[in-house]
Amino acid sequence: MLAIDTFAACEPDQAWSCRITRELTGNDTAATLAELLLGKPAAVLGIILLGVLGRWVIHRLIDRVIRRAEHSMGGKKPSLGIPAAEDHVAAAPVSHRRKQRTRTLGSLLKSVATGVIIAIVAIMALSEIGVNVAPLIASAGIVGVALGFGAQSLVSDVISGVFMLVEDQYGVGDEVDLGEAIGTVEAVSLRVTRVRDIHGVVWYVRNGEIVRVGNQSQNWSKSVLDISVGYGEDLDRVTRILEEAAHDMWEDEDYRGQILEEPTVLGIQDLAVDGVMVRLSIKTAPGEQWAVSREMRRRIKNRFDREGIEIPLPQRVVWSRDPRSSADVDAAAGAGA
Repeated sequence: MLAIDTFAACEPDQAWSCRITRELTGNDTAATLAELLLGKPAAVLGIILLGVLGRWVIHRLIDRVIRRAEHSMGGKKPSLGIPAAEDHVAAAPVSHRRKQRTRTLGSLLKSVATGVIIAIVAIMALSEIGVNVAPLIASAGIVGVALGFGAQSLVSDVISGVFMLVEDQYGVGDEVDLGEAIGTVEAVSLRVTRVRDIHGVVWYVRNGEIVRVGNQSQNWSKSVLDISVGYGEDLDRVTRILEEAAHDMWEDEDYRGQILEEPTVLGIQDLAVDGVMVRLSIKTAPGEQWAVSREMRRRIKNRFDREGIEIPLPQRVVWSRDPRSSADVDAAAGAGA
C-alpha cells in the first residue's frame, strides 16, 4: 500500500528520486524538493556524460579510420612520370601531402561530430528540465531557413571551403595564385583562407570569392629559364654548354632532393631584338623552383664568363650633331640663295 501511495504522489518521470525520498521521509514536499535538487540535475549530468562518452567514441573511430587511410596511402607510390631511380624522391612529398589532406578531413569530421553531439545534448537537457523543445526545434528550422537566405555569402564560403578541402585544391604551405592574393598559404578554414605575399602582407580571402586557384607547389613544380645570347654566338656550342651546366647541377648532391629530373635544353625559344633566347626546363620538388632557378642562373653566368659567351645588353644607335657645323651649313645655304 505504501508503494502504491508513493507512485500516486510522484510523477512518472520523477519516480526514482521521489519514491526514495517519500519512502524515507513520508513527506510529499521533501520528495518534490529532492526531485528538484537531485533528480533533474542528475538526469542532466547523465545526458552530458553520455554526450561526452559518445564524442570520445566517435573521435576514436574517426582517428582509426584516418590512421588506416594514412597507412594505405603510405604503401602506394604515385606515378608522376619520373624515372624509377628518382621515383622515391617525388613520392615522399606526395605521400606526405596526402597524409596532411587526410588529417585535415579527419579534423573537419571531428568538428562536425562535436557540433551535432552538442546540439543533441542541449536539446535533451532542456527537455529534461521541463522546457518544451518541440517549438524550439520548429523555430530552429525556420531560423535556419531565414539565415540561409540572409547569409548566403556565408553559406557559399562554407560550401566552397568543404569542396576545397575534399578536392585538395591547396593546403597550408602551398604557393598559390588566388587572383588578387598571391603568396604562401598560412591557414585554411571552412570560411576563409589566409595568404601571405612576398612583401609580408597578409590577405584574408573568403572561400566563396575564389573562382580560380593556381597552385605552384602541388606534387611537383617546374623552373623555366630563357637564356639570351648574342646573334654572333655559335648556338650549338651554347646548347652544349647549357647542357653541361645543367648536368653538373643535376649531379650535385646538394640538389639531389630538389631536382626530380635531369634538366632539358628545349632549344631556341625566340629571335628577339637584343639576342637569341634559349629555353632550359627543370622539374623540381614542390616550392623549390625559385631556389633552383636562382642557382642555375648563377652557374650559367659563371660558365658563360669562362667560355667568353656574350650575354647581350639592349643597344641603341645615337647620332651626335655639332651645333656649330649645323649653323655654318644653314648660313651657307642662305648666302647661296
